[in-house]
Amino acid sequence: MRLYIPATLDDLRDGVLTLPVPRRAHAVTPALTGLLPEEDEEGVEFAAQLMAADDALVLLAGTPSAPTLRLVVTAEVADDLVDVTPAGGDEPVSLVALTGEVTADGVVCVHVDEPEAAARVAQALDGDDAALEDLAERDLLWYDVSELGRIPR
Repeated sequence: MRLYIPATLDDLRDGVLTLPVPRRAHAVTPALTGLLPEEDEEGVEFAAQLMAADDALVLLAGTPSAPTLRLVVTAEVADDLVDVTPAGGDEPVSLVALTGEVTADGVVCVHVDEPEAAARVAQALDGDDAALEDLAERDLLWYDVSELGRIPR
């Protein structure tokens, strides 16, 4: 199953990604697909990635030592490592729980804010609604797994 895992740059040190589990992740769920019936597969995957980016912002709020850039890890994991019990309440419809370790060869790529976005991320963390809206419009930069050690902090 393909997952979009919210993370911080503290989860990535010297090109090594460490993702403690269990943790929140996002995926193309039946509920997400049902919510976006006009979208193709790529559009629904992008929506799941965006929801993971929102969760990365939540992680940053709880990790003040981490660089203020959102990080989303795209990974392929075995289905039995994912709890797909539908989210309830106000939770995103793409929400799943990653219950097992992501192996290094399971990481497909990562997406991260460009360094220039750090000020807007910090403002959003301080409750600035305009900064939050600006982040929703920003694309995250794509990095291949071979480039993990070169991601700017």
